[in-house]
Amino acid sequence: MKKHCLLILLTLLIAGSAFARESGKRPLKNTIEILADSTGELLARLRNMPNIEVGKGITFRPKNDRFEMTMRFRMQNLLALSFDDNLSLSETDARVKRLRLRFDGFIYSPKLVYSVQLGFTAYDAEVLPNGNMNIVRDAIVYYVPSPKWNIGFGQTKIKANRARINSSSALQFVDRSIVNSQFHLDRDFGLFGEYNLDRQEGFDLGFKGSVTLGEGRNWGSTDNGGLAYTGRLELYPLGHFAAKGDVMEGDFAGEERPRLLVAGAWSFNHKASRLSGQRGGFMPAGQTRNIGSYFVDLILKYRGWAFYTDFMGRTCPQPTFGTTDPAAFVYTGQGLNVQTSYLFNKRWEIALRNSTLFPDGEIHAWTGYRTHNQTTFGVTRYIIGHSLKVQADLSYNSYDRLGNTVGAGLRNGWELRFQVELGL
Repeated sequence: MKKHCLLILLTLLIAGSAFARESGKRPLKNTIEILADSTGELLARLRNMPNIEVGKGITFRPKNDRFEMTMRFRMQNLLALSFDDNLSLSETDARVKRLRLRFDGFIYSPKLVYSVQLGFTAYDAEVLPNGNMNIVRDAIVYYVPSPKWNIGFGQTKIKANRARINSSSALQFVDRSIVNSQFHLDRDFGLFGEYNLDRQEGFDLGFKGSVTLGEGRNWGSTDNGGLAYTGRLELYPLGHFAAKGDVMEGDFAGEERPRLLVAGAWSFNHKASRLSGQRGGFMPAGQTRNIGSYFVDLILKYRGWAFYTDFMGRTCPQPTFGTTDPAAFVYTGQGLNVQTSYLFNKRWEIALRNSTLFPDGEIHAWTGYRTHNQTTFGVTRYIIGHSLKVQADLSYNSYDRLGNTVGAGLRNGWELRFQVELGL
Protein backbone atom coordinates (compact mmCIF):
# COMPACT_ATOMS: atom_id res chain seq x y z
CA MET A 1 0.00 0.00 0.00
CA LYS A 2 2.83 2.37 0.88
CA LYS A 3 4.51 1.56 -2.44
CA HIS A 4 1.30 2.38 -4.31
CA CYS A 5 0.91 5.68 -2.46
CA LEU A 6 4.55 6.55 -3.14
CA LEU A 7 4.11 5.71 -6.82
CA ILE A 8 0.98 7.85 -7.08
CA LEU A 9 2.70 10.75 -5.29
CA LEU A 10 5.73 10.51 -7.58
CA THR A 11 3.50 10.46 -10.65
CA LEU A 12 1.62 13.54 -9.46
CA LEU A 13 4.88 15.39 -8.79
CA ILE A 14 6.19 14.62 -12.28
CA ALA A 15 2.88 15.62 -13.85
CA GLY A 16 2.78 18.81 -11.78
CA SER A 17 6.32 19.70 -12.80
CA ALA A 18 5.48 19.18 -16.47
CA PHE A 19 2.31 21.17 -16.06
CA ALA A 20 4.19 24.06 -14.43
CA ARG A 21 6.73 24.16 -17.27
CA GLU A 22 4.02 24.24 -19.93
CA SER A 23 1.33 26.27 -18.15
CA GLY A 24 2.42 29.47 -19.82
CA LYS A 25 1.55 27.97 -23.20
CA ARG A 26 -1.78 26.16 -23.02
CA PRO A 27 -2.93 25.67 -19.38
CA LEU A 28 -6.40 24.39 -20.23
CA LYS A 29 -5.10 21.75 -22.59
CA ASN A 30 -2.53 20.47 -20.13
CA THR A 31 -5.09 20.26 -17.32
CA ILE A 32 -7.33 18.17 -19.54
CA GLU A 33 -4.44 15.87 -20.52
CA ILE A 34 -3.89 15.07 -16.84
CA LEU A 35 -7.58 14.39 -16.23
CA ALA A 36 -8.28 12.40 -19.39
CA ASP A 37 -8.03 8.60 -19.26
CA SER A 38 -7.64 8.02 -22.99
CA THR A 39 -6.92 9.78 -26.26
CA GLY A 40 -10.59 9.60 -27.21
CA GLU A 41 -11.68 11.15 -23.93
CA LEU A 42 -8.98 13.80 -24.27
CA LEU A 43 -10.23 14.82 -27.71
CA ALA A 44 -13.82 14.89 -26.49
CA ARG A 45 -12.92 17.13 -23.57
CA LEU A 46 -10.84 19.47 -25.71
CA ARG A 47 -13.65 19.73 -28.22
CA ASN A 48 -16.06 21.14 -25.67
CA MET A 49 -13.70 23.38 -23.73
CA PRO A 50 -13.33 27.06 -24.60
CA ASN A 51 -10.31 27.88 -26.73
CA ILE A 52 -8.48 30.72 -25.00
CA GLU A 53 -5.83 32.83 -26.71
CA VAL A 54 -4.88 36.33 -25.59
CA GLY A 55 -5.97 38.84 -28.19
CA LYS A 56 -8.40 36.48 -29.88
CA GLY A 57 -10.98 35.97 -27.16
CA ILE A 58 -12.54 32.83 -25.73
CA THR A 59 -14.17 30.56 -28.30
CA PHE A 60 -16.93 28.03 -27.51
CA ARG A 61 -17.90 25.32 -29.99
CA PRO A 62 -20.04 22.21 -29.32
CA LYS A 63 -19.58 18.72 -30.71
CA ASN A 64 -22.19 19.11 -33.45
CA ASP A 65 -20.54 22.24 -34.94
CA ARG A 66 -23.94 23.94 -35.22
CA PHE A 67 -22.71 27.15 -33.68
CA GLU A 68 -19.59 28.95 -32.57
CA MET A 69 -19.23 31.92 -30.23
CA THR A 70 -16.14 33.99 -29.51
CA MET A 71 -16.35 36.27 -26.48
CA ARG A 72 -14.01 39.23 -26.14
CA PHE A 73 -13.67 42.25 -23.92
CA ARG A 74 -11.41 45.28 -23.84
CA MET A 75 -10.88 48.34 -21.74
CA GLN A 76 -9.01 51.61 -22.12
CA ASN A 77 -7.95 53.49 -18.98
CA LEU A 78 -7.12 57.11 -19.73
CA LEU A 79 -5.38 60.00 -17.98
CA ALA A 80 -5.33 63.31 -19.87
CA LEU A 81 -3.90 66.64 -18.73
CA SER A 82 -4.62 69.91 -20.56
CA PHE A 83 -2.39 72.98 -20.28
CA ASP A 84 -2.65 76.51 -21.62
CA ASP A 85 0.14 78.28 -23.50
CA ASN A 86 1.73 79.21 -20.17
CA LEU A 87 1.81 75.51 -19.21
CA SER A 88 -0.69 76.04 -16.41
CA LEU A 89 -2.86 72.98 -15.81
CA SER A 90 -6.40 73.80 -16.98
CA GLU A 91 -8.15 70.40 -16.98
CA THR A 92 -7.64 66.84 -15.76
CA ASP A 93 -9.45 63.88 -17.28
CA ALA A 94 -9.09 60.49 -15.56
CA ARG A 95 -11.52 57.71 -16.45
CA VAL A 96 -12.27 54.39 -18.07
CA LYS A 97 -12.80 55.67 -21.59
CA ARG A 98 -13.92 52.43 -23.20
CA LEU A 99 -15.17 49.19 -21.65
CA ARG A 100 -16.66 46.88 -24.24
CA LEU A 101 -17.92 43.33 -24.47
CA ARG A 102 -18.19 41.60 -27.83
CA PHE A 103 -19.65 38.33 -29.10
CA ASP A 104 -18.99 37.01 -32.61
CA GLY A 105 -19.60 33.70 -34.30
CA PHE A 106 -22.02 31.73 -36.42
CA ILE A 107 -25.22 29.82 -35.81
CA TYR A 108 -26.71 26.93 -37.80
CA SER A 109 -24.17 27.40 -40.61
CA PRO A 110 -20.77 29.13 -40.94
CA LYS A 111 -22.46 31.23 -43.63
CA LEU A 112 -24.78 32.79 -41.04
CA VAL A 113 -22.55 35.06 -38.97
CA TYR A 114 -23.46 37.40 -36.12
CA SER A 115 -21.72 40.18 -34.21
CA VAL A 116 -22.81 41.84 -30.96
CA GLN A 117 -20.90 44.59 -29.16
CA LEU A 118 -21.88 46.47 -26.00
CA GLY A 119 -20.34 49.60 -24.47
CA PHE A 120 -20.63 50.40 -20.77
CA THR A 121 -18.81 53.68 -20.07
CA ALA A 122 -20.33 57.16 -20.11
CA TYR A 123 -18.36 57.80 -23.30
CA ASP A 124 -20.15 54.89 -25.02
CA ALA A 125 -23.56 54.83 -23.36
CA GLU A 126 -24.70 58.45 -23.20
CA VAL A 127 -28.46 58.93 -23.49
CA LEU A 128 -29.58 59.94 -26.99
CA PRO A 129 -31.48 63.18 -27.72
CA ASN A 130 -34.71 61.18 -28.14
CA GLY A 131 -34.23 59.56 -24.71
CA ASN A 132 -33.12 56.11 -25.91
CA MET A 133 -30.32 54.22 -24.18
CA ASN A 134 -27.10 53.85 -26.15
CA ILE A 135 -25.43 50.71 -24.78
CA VAL A 136 -25.74 48.55 -27.92
CA ARG A 137 -23.01 49.34 -30.44
CA ASP A 138 -23.32 46.40 -32.82
CA ALA A 139 -26.11 43.88 -33.27
CA ILE A 140 -26.02 42.48 -36.79
CA VAL A 141 -26.38 39.19 -38.66
CA TYR A 142 -24.53 38.52 -41.93
CA TYR A 143 -25.09 36.06 -44.73
CA VAL A 144 -21.64 35.13 -46.07
CA PRO A 145 -22.00 32.80 -49.06
CA SER A 146 -18.34 33.20 -50.08
CA PRO A 147 -15.22 35.16 -49.11
CA LYS A 148 -15.98 37.52 -51.98
CA TRP A 149 -19.21 39.02 -50.72
CA ASN A 150 -21.63 39.28 -47.81
CA ILE A 151 -24.79 41.09 -46.82
CA GLY A 152 -25.82 42.12 -43.32
CA PHE A 153 -28.94 43.35 -41.53
CA GLY A 154 -28.87 45.17 -38.22
CA GLN A 155 -26.79 47.85 -36.52
CA THR A 156 -23.08 48.35 -37.07
CA LYS A 157 -20.45 50.80 -38.32
CA ILE A 158 -21.02 52.70 -41.54
CA LYS A 159 -17.84 51.88 -43.44
CA ALA A 160 -17.09 55.23 -45.03
CA ASN A 161 -13.70 56.51 -43.84
CA ARG A 162 -10.70 54.39 -42.92
CA ALA A 163 -10.36 55.76 -39.40
CA ARG A 164 -13.83 54.43 -38.54
CA ILE A 165 -13.30 51.09 -40.27
CA ASN A 166 -10.26 50.59 -38.05
CA SER A 167 -11.18 49.54 -34.54
CA SER A 168 -10.39 51.96 -31.73
CA SER A 169 -8.34 49.08 -30.29
CA ALA A 170 -5.96 49.21 -33.29
CA LEU A 171 -4.83 52.84 -33.06
CA GLN A 172 -1.25 54.09 -32.78
CA PHE A 173 -2.35 57.19 -30.84
CA VAL A 174 -4.49 57.42 -27.73
CA ASP A 175 -7.48 58.35 -29.91
CA ARG A 176 -8.51 59.20 -33.46
CA SER A 177 -7.88 62.61 -35.04
CA ILE A 178 -9.96 65.78 -34.60
CA VAL A 179 -10.84 65.49 -38.30
CA ASN A 180 -12.42 62.07 -37.83
CA SER A 181 -14.18 63.24 -34.66
CA GLN A 182 -15.87 66.03 -36.59
CA PHE A 183 -16.89 64.26 -39.82
CA HIS A 184 -17.28 60.52 -39.19
CA LEU A 185 -20.65 58.78 -39.65
CA ASP A 186 -20.43 56.36 -36.70
CA ARG A 187 -23.07 53.61 -36.65
CA ASP A 188 -26.59 53.16 -37.98
CA PHE A 189 -29.29 50.53 -38.52
CA GLY A 190 -30.02 49.09 -41.95
CA LEU A 191 -28.69 46.89 -44.76
CA PHE A 192 -24.94 46.51 -45.29
CA GLY A 193 -23.10 44.79 -48.12
CA GLU A 194 -19.50 44.12 -49.15
CA TYR A 195 -17.85 42.77 -52.29
CA ASN A 196 -14.16 41.91 -52.64
CA LEU A 197 -12.47 40.82 -55.83
CA ASP A 198 -10.31 38.68 -53.53
CA ARG A 199 -7.37 38.06 -55.82
CA GLN A 200 -4.48 36.27 -54.18
CA GLU A 201 -1.77 38.38 -55.80
CA GLY A 202 -1.47 41.77 -57.44
CA PHE A 203 -4.16 44.37 -57.97
CA ASP A 204 -7.33 43.98 -55.93
CA LEU A 205 -10.42 45.99 -55.09
CA GLY A 206 -13.36 46.04 -52.72
CA PHE A 207 -16.69 47.80 -52.43
CA LYS A 208 -18.73 48.52 -49.32
CA GLY A 209 -22.24 49.94 -49.31
CA SER A 210 -25.19 50.51 -47.00
CA VAL A 211 -28.74 51.83 -46.87
CA THR A 212 -29.58 52.91 -43.33
CA LEU A 213 -32.12 54.80 -41.25
CA GLY A 214 -29.90 57.87 -41.19
CA GLU A 215 -30.47 58.74 -37.52
CA GLY A 216 -27.60 56.81 -35.93
CA ARG A 217 -27.36 53.87 -33.57
CA ASN A 218 -30.18 52.91 -31.20
CA TRP A 219 -32.51 55.61 -32.56
CA GLY A 220 -35.50 53.33 -33.10
CA SER A 221 -37.83 55.13 -35.53
CA THR A 222 -38.20 58.28 -37.60
CA ASP A 223 -41.01 60.06 -39.39
CA ASN A 224 -38.97 62.38 -41.62
CA GLY A 225 -39.23 60.10 -44.68
CA GLY A 226 -35.49 60.01 -45.43
CA LEU A 227 -32.72 57.41 -45.45
CA ALA A 228 -28.92 57.45 -45.67
CA TYR A 229 -27.04 55.96 -48.63
CA THR A 230 -23.31 55.23 -48.41
CA GLY A 231 -20.78 53.66 -50.80
CA ARG A 232 -17.03 53.11 -50.55
CA LEU A 233 -14.54 51.88 -53.17
CA GLU A 234 -11.13 50.51 -52.14
CA LEU A 235 -8.21 49.90 -54.52
CA TYR A 236 -5.14 47.80 -53.69
CA PRO A 237 -2.69 48.48 -56.58
CA LEU A 238 0.11 46.40 -55.01
CA GLY A 239 -2.01 43.66 -53.48
CA HIS A 240 -3.52 43.17 -50.05
CA PHE A 241 -1.74 43.95 -46.80
CA ALA A 242 -0.43 41.12 -44.64
CA ALA A 243 -2.25 40.15 -41.42
CA LYS A 244 -5.12 42.61 -42.01
CA GLY A 245 -2.70 45.51 -42.00
CA ASP A 246 -5.23 47.72 -43.76
CA VAL A 247 -7.47 47.77 -40.66
CA MET A 248 -4.69 48.44 -38.12
CA GLU A 249 -2.61 51.58 -37.82
CA GLY A 250 1.15 51.25 -38.10
CA ASP A 251 3.06 48.51 -39.92
CA PHE A 252 2.79 45.83 -37.25
CA ALA A 253 3.11 43.03 -39.83
CA GLY A 254 6.37 44.46 -41.23
CA GLU A 255 5.40 44.41 -44.91
CA GLU A 256 8.25 42.91 -46.96
CA ARG A 257 7.00 44.66 -50.09
CA PRO A 258 5.36 48.10 -50.37
CA ARG A 259 1.58 47.94 -49.87
CA LEU A 260 -0.80 50.69 -50.91
CA LEU A 261 -4.50 51.37 -50.38
CA VAL A 262 -6.37 54.20 -52.09
CA ALA A 263 -10.06 54.61 -51.27
CA GLY A 264 -12.95 57.02 -51.54
CA ALA A 265 -16.50 57.16 -50.18
CA TRP A 266 -19.65 59.25 -50.46
CA SER A 267 -22.68 59.35 -48.18
CA PHE A 268 -26.00 61.14 -48.65
CA ASN A 269 -28.31 61.53 -45.67
CA HIS A 270 -31.74 62.52 -46.98
CA LYS A 271 -33.82 64.64 -44.59
CA ALA A 272 -31.52 64.26 -41.62
CA SER A 273 -33.02 65.46 -38.35
CA ARG A 274 -29.75 65.52 -36.35
CA LEU A 275 -27.08 68.19 -36.73
CA SER A 276 -24.33 65.78 -37.78
CA GLY A 277 -26.53 63.32 -39.66
CA GLN A 278 -26.16 60.13 -37.61
CA ARG A 279 -24.89 62.10 -34.60
CA GLY A 280 -25.54 65.29 -32.67
CA GLY A 281 -28.59 67.00 -31.27
CA PHE A 282 -31.92 67.70 -32.92
CA MET A 283 -32.18 70.40 -35.55
CA PRO A 284 -34.29 73.35 -34.29
CA ALA A 285 -38.08 73.30 -34.61
CA GLY A 286 -38.20 69.82 -36.14
CA GLN A 287 -36.40 70.94 -39.30
CA THR A 288 -34.47 68.57 -41.57
CA ARG A 289 -31.53 68.98 -43.95
CA ASN A 290 -29.94 66.97 -46.73
CA ILE A 291 -26.37 66.27 -45.64
CA GLY A 292 -23.59 64.98 -47.90
CA SER A 293 -20.29 63.55 -46.66
CA TYR A 294 -17.21 62.64 -48.68
CA PHE A 295 -14.02 60.78 -47.76
CA VAL A 296 -10.68 60.05 -49.48
CA ASP A 297 -7.90 58.11 -47.77
CA LEU A 298 -4.54 56.53 -48.54
CA ILE A 299 -2.34 54.02 -46.69
CA LEU A 300 1.26 53.08 -47.52
CA LYS A 301 3.28 50.54 -45.49
CA TYR A 302 6.73 49.04 -45.90
CA ARG A 303 9.14 47.37 -43.45
CA GLY A 304 7.94 49.05 -40.30
CA TRP A 305 7.17 52.41 -41.88
CA ALA A 306 3.56 53.51 -42.25
CA PHE A 307 2.03 56.57 -43.87
CA TYR A 308 -1.64 57.41 -43.69
CA THR A 309 -3.67 60.40 -44.84
CA ASP A 310 -7.36 61.13 -45.15
CA PHE A 311 -9.33 64.07 -46.47
CA MET A 312 -13.00 64.41 -45.64
CA GLY A 313 -15.80 66.92 -45.50
CA ARG A 314 -19.49 67.66 -45.15
CA THR A 315 -21.94 69.63 -47.29
CA CYS A 316 -25.37 71.06 -46.48
CA PRO A 317 -27.37 73.62 -48.53
CA GLN A 318 -28.46 75.57 -45.43
CA PRO A 319 -26.16 74.82 -42.48
CA THR A 320 -27.63 77.48 -40.18
CA PHE A 321 -31.16 77.92 -38.82
CA GLY A 322 -31.54 81.60 -37.94
CA THR A 323 -31.61 80.97 -34.19
CA THR A 324 -29.57 82.44 -31.37
CA ASP A 325 -28.51 79.00 -30.13
CA PRO A 326 -24.71 78.88 -30.71
CA ALA A 327 -24.80 75.08 -31.06
CA ALA A 328 -27.59 75.00 -33.68
CA PHE A 329 -25.68 74.60 -36.95
CA VAL A 330 -24.47 71.88 -39.29
CA TYR A 331 -20.67 71.80 -39.34
CA THR A 332 -19.81 72.06 -43.05
CA GLY A 333 -16.29 72.24 -44.44
CA GLN A 334 -13.28 69.98 -44.81
CA GLY A 335 -10.56 68.35 -42.79
CA LEU A 336 -7.12 66.94 -43.60
CA ASN A 337 -5.24 64.41 -41.49
CA VAL A 338 -1.68 63.18 -42.16
CA GLN A 339 0.26 60.74 -39.98
CA THR A 340 3.39 58.63 -40.20
CA SER A 341 5.10 56.13 -37.92
CA TYR A 342 7.90 53.62 -37.50
CA LEU A 343 7.78 50.39 -35.50
CA PHE A 344 10.93 49.03 -33.82
CA ASN A 345 11.02 45.22 -33.43
CA LYS A 346 7.23 45.08 -33.00
CA ARG A 347 7.63 46.54 -29.52
CA TRP A 348 8.14 50.28 -29.64
CA GLU A 349 6.51 52.66 -32.08
CA ILE A 350 6.87 56.40 -32.61
CA ALA A 351 4.25 58.31 -34.59
CA LEU A 352 3.59 61.87 -35.71
CA ARG A 353 0.21 63.28 -36.78
CA ASN A 354 -1.00 66.63 -38.08
CA SER A 355 -4.74 67.34 -38.37
CA THR A 356 -6.51 70.50 -39.54
CA LEU A 357 -10.18 71.50 -39.72
CA PHE A 358 -11.37 74.07 -42.29
CA PRO A 359 -15.00 75.07 -41.57
CA ASP A 360 -16.92 76.83 -44.34
CA GLY A 361 -17.05 80.61 -44.10
CA GLU A 362 -20.82 80.44 -43.68
CA ILE A 363 -20.42 78.90 -40.22
CA HIS A 364 -17.35 80.80 -38.96
CA ALA A 365 -19.52 82.85 -36.62
CA TRP A 366 -20.71 79.61 -34.96
CA THR A 367 -17.35 77.79 -34.80
CA GLY A 368 -15.43 80.86 -33.62
CA TYR A 369 -12.40 79.95 -35.76
CA ARG A 370 -11.24 79.81 -39.37
CA THR A 371 -8.98 76.81 -38.83
CA HIS A 372 -8.20 74.41 -36.00
CA ASN A 373 -4.89 72.56 -36.10
CA GLN A 374 -3.66 69.77 -33.85
CA THR A 375 -0.16 68.28 -34.00
CA THR A 376 0.45 65.07 -32.03
CA PHE A 377 3.55 63.03 -31.20
CA GLY A 378 2.90 59.55 -29.86
CA VAL A 379 4.83 56.63 -28.37
CA THR A 380 3.41 53.12 -27.99
CA ARG A 381 4.85 50.10 -26.20
CA TYR A 382 3.28 46.90 -27.54
CA ILE A 383 3.34 44.05 -25.02
CA ILE A 384 0.94 41.64 -26.77
CA GLY A 385 0.25 43.45 -30.02
CA HIS A 386 -2.77 45.74 -29.87
CA SER A 387 -4.29 43.52 -27.17
CA LEU A 388 -2.04 44.79 -24.40
CA LYS A 389 -0.24 48.08 -24.93
CA VAL A 390 0.75 51.28 -23.17
CA GLN A 391 0.42 54.58 -25.04
CA ALA A 392 1.31 58.21 -24.47
CA ASP A 393 0.97 61.20 -26.75
CA LEU A 394 1.50 64.95 -26.61
CA SER A 395 -0.63 67.34 -28.68
CA TYR A 396 -0.64 71.05 -29.37
CA ASN A 397 -3.94 72.66 -30.38
CA SER A 398 -4.01 76.01 -32.16
CA TYR A 399 -6.91 78.09 -33.52
CA ASP A 400 -7.12 80.86 -36.07
CA ARG A 401 -9.75 82.58 -33.93
CA LEU A 402 -12.37 85.15 -34.74
CA GLY A 403 -12.97 88.16 -32.52
CA ASN A 404 -16.51 87.16 -31.55
CA THR A 405 -17.74 85.71 -28.28
CA VAL A 406 -17.31 82.10 -29.42
CA GLY A 407 -13.77 82.70 -30.63
CA ALA A 408 -12.82 84.42 -27.39
CA GLY A 409 -13.58 81.21 -25.52
CA LEU A 410 -11.06 79.17 -27.52
CA ARG A 411 -7.54 78.73 -26.21
CA ASN A 412 -4.37 77.38 -27.74
CA GLY A 413 -2.72 74.81 -25.55
CA TRP A 414 -1.08 71.46 -24.88
CA GLU A 415 -2.59 68.09 -24.05
CA LEU A 416 -0.71 65.15 -22.54
CA ARG A 417 -2.43 61.76 -22.54
CA PHE A 418 -1.52 58.38 -21.09
CA GLN A 419 -3.52 55.22 -21.74
CA VAL A 420 -3.35 51.52 -20.97
CA GLU A 421 -5.32 49.16 -23.19
CA LEU A 422 -6.07 45.55 -22.34
CA GLY A 423 -8.17 43.17 -24.36
CA LEU A 424 -8.87 39.46 -24.50
